[in-house]
Amino acid sequence: MKTLLWLQGLTCNGNTQSLLNAENPYIYEIFSKINLLYHPSLSIKNNLNEIVNKILDDEIRLDFLIVEGAITKNKNFCKIGNYSIADVVNKLKNKAEYIIAVGNCAVHGNLPAIYKENKDICGLQFKFEEKKGLLPSDFKTKSGYPVINITGCPIHPAWFTQVLMALYFDRNIPLDKFNRPKEIFMYLPHDGCTRNEYFEWKTEAEEFGHKEGCLFYNLGCRGPMTHAPCNKILWNRISSKTRAGMPCIGCTEFNFPVRENFFNTKKIWEYLKIFP
Repeated sequence: MKTLLWLQGLTCNGNTQSLLNAENPYIYEIFSKINLLYHPSLSIKNNLNEIVNKILDDEIRLDFLIVEGAITKNKNFCKIGNYSIADVVNKLKNKAEYIIAVGNCAVHGNLPAIYKENKDICGLQFKFEEKKGLLPSDFKTKSGYPVINITGCPIHPAWFTQVLMALYFDRNIPLDKFNRPKEIFMYLPHDGCTRNEYFEWKTEAEEFGHKEGCLFYNLGCRGPMTHAPCNKILWNRISSKTRAGMPCIGCTEFNFPVRENFFNTKKIWEYLKIFP
């Protein structure tokens, strides 16, 4: 049976909460096929140190190393058992068949990495759009893949389970420039958005929550430039931000939440300063 070890760095645990909502397969179906070695929120015993030592001694095989949350290189902060998060990742990086970063914090550093004083905080292989993460830019796991990145704040559970099951059955996963699975991140929330006709005719919603009208020009929707299948793989199989009247905020991109003015789309005259 293949094995999975889940680590958490600097995180709000949102991706774990998302995982609990997984359907087709459900979480119990996943872990009936894959042996969950350790998860800080789901495991009954806090025996991470013992498990890490057995992996290092080749007593336990490690197939999937999952990392949620940003990485700090400060060894006195964010301790996991006897180790810092950076220590555990560095110890296990060459033992894992696959490493998967879940959520923007684990991929890009995200919110914890924004502040200038947090120079030692990053993602696993990226810091925002640059390959300046904890692991070298040319790092690859035993399988030949780099860190496989699933961005989002949080990720949709189906994005994770789809990738996990594909790897479980030894399927090839093409990756984009941020090492995200192309099959998931080749789409935009704009694709399949029920408001596309309003977008074409520039008929705008004036407030959040309205069922009609585009959310782009007045309310800053990032759907046309964000890579995520939110209107193809619906949340809870029912809806998405734009279907509920909430603009896409681009939470799968490297510059989330760095940019300013979330709910504003700059107009050309604002750039050119034509009008006062």
